[in-house]
Amino acid sequence: MPDTLTINTAGHPVTLQVRRSSRARRVLLRLDHNARRVELVLPVGESLTVARRFAESKAAWLRDCMAKMPAGIPFEPGVSIPVGGAPYKLVHAPMAHGDVVCEHDRLLISGDMEFFGRRVHDWLKAEARRRISALAHPKAAKVERKIGRISIRDQQSRWGSCSAAGNLNFSWRLVLTPPDVLDYVVSHEVAHLKEMNHSPVFWRIVDTLTPHARNGRAWLRANGPSLHAYGAE
Repeated sequence: MPDTLTINTAGHPVTLQVRRSSRARRVLLRLDHNARRVELVLPVGESLTVARRFAESKAAWLRDCMAKMPAGIPFEPGVSIPVGGAPYKLVHAPMAHGDVVCEHDRLLISGDMEFFGRRVHDWLKAEARRRISALAHPKAAKVERKIGRISIRDQQSRWGSCSAAGNLNFSWRLVLTPPDVLDYVVSHEVAHLKEMNHSPVFWRIVDTLTPHARNGRAWLRANGPSLHAYGAE
């Protein structure tokens, strides 16, 4: 089976990533914000012909999705990226002391140009961990719970998650958001240490941990998808 399938959507070709899944019960289309692509998911044994017909029947939806998907914003000199919601210009400074140096409204990236993008990405992940940890542990103490560990990932469908073992996972892209938004997401996941659901009790706990729940959710609905463009070619 091919890895990709290209279909025509009113004169505009769209290439889909093809994947078989043992858990899929029907053919479906899945928007992958991280990879900025659409997956065509097939159950095991389903024919590619049937899958193609299904994808073609969703041509208008596919066209709209691709039109709304933001263009990639690679980490390269001259690009401006938000850190804590504030813009910072990426500057190549080969002789800077330290991989990345934050200076006023600039991020100075040291070393050879071939490592530029990776160093920006690594710094953002480390900064996300620092900011999230500083928020999460005091909030966990407030609800009398302990955090197992904090992991920083590039999660595709959720900004954060909490496991039954008390481990918290967060998207590194949260470091790009304003402080109030980050505070809300951390509060949301810490509240799950006490209530592993979204009951009224859970939301009351969230409200004891942050005053930014409503605005944080609204900001992510409006602006969250655009964050997946950063670091993409």
